[in-house]
Amino acid sequence: MIIGRIHSIETFGTVDGPGVRFVSFLQGCPLRCAFCHNPDTWNPSAKVRFEITPEELLSRVLRYRNYIKNGGVTLSGGEPLMQGEFAAEFFRLCHLNGIHTALDTSGAIIDHYTPSVLDNTDIVLLDIKTTDDSLHRSYTGQTRDNNKKFLDILQQRNIPVWIRHVVVPGYTDQTERLKEVARHISQYPVIKRVELLPYHTMGVYKYKELGIKYRLEDIPPLSLEAIEKARGIFRSILSIAVN
Repeated sequence: MIIGRIHSIETFGTVDGPGVRFVSFLQGCPLRCAFCHNPDTWNPSAKVRFEITPEELLSRVLRYRNYIKNGGVTLSGGEPLMQGEFAAEFFRLCHLNGIHTALDTSGAIIDHYTPSVLDNTDIVLLDIKTTDDSLHRSYTGQTRDNNKKFLDILQQRNIPVWIRHVVVPGYTDQTERLKEVARHISQYPVIKRVELLPYHTMGVYKYKELGIKYRLEDIPPLSLEAIEKARGIFRSILSIAVN
């Protein structure tokens, strides 16, 4: 029996893919991003709200079918590909029921379940933390090799992609680093949209509760002026939607 470990569920999500979506946040993440506002999703063995089969999760989704008919379901995290077997089977069942599927991922995991997940994925929300290799390792705890490979796979499969990029003062808000990310994205016709997300501090209290040191404690939230400047840089390079 396949069991998924679910951190939380949002039944009327409007920011995790097109339309209104049923969003499931899966427990576990291999990255340790300095700016992460959900450190409670890191530990794959942590206590969760739900342990559930793909069939049981689909049953919950179907209760909201009328509300998500112009949207669909999204698997997020944490990192949903840490539970690849569960994700693959859940998306397969969704497609059998005519439900649109979105995968919100860092692209950090590529394993033998990944093709099966992508076989039934309609759109991918892919996080790009930075294109600076040295910064990526210190910033997230891992190299960016799989992130690049994952985007190549999505291009080969012609799966539509929305890019998400968090802009952090002193880390990723410099003009040249923003240009590098935009140039990288410009190589992939499969990318249809970019979402630039301003760094915020709303999750800092979770670190205190978990007894984890917050590495960006002296970094202020990104200003409105800075995020608009970043969007302007991306729009000057890209011909797709930048929000």
